[in-house]
Amino acid sequence: MDRHPQQLKRERQDKKRRASNIAQMSKLKTAIKKVTSATDHEKAEVDYRAAVKQIDKAANKCLIKKNTAARRKSRITRHLNSLTK
Repeated sequence: MDRHPQQLKRERQDKKRRASNIAQMSKLKTAIKKVTSATDHEKAEVDYRAAVKQIDKAANKCLIKKNTAARRKSRITRHLNSLTK
């Protein structure tokens, strides 16, 4: 089978992009877990801001869809609000 230079380059780029996407999704999931596992409101609020920032970045880079981003932000917001009560 013939291996064209364009195909080889595309495969190299795909590997780099995949590694980057996996790393960013991992950061996103970790940030969300920090908020949902928090029991102290002050600490959760700091983690909440970081998580929302990560979610927005992922949505802007098309890592996740905008409705998914909105749903995740809504869920962590509900958890944060439940801590105040």
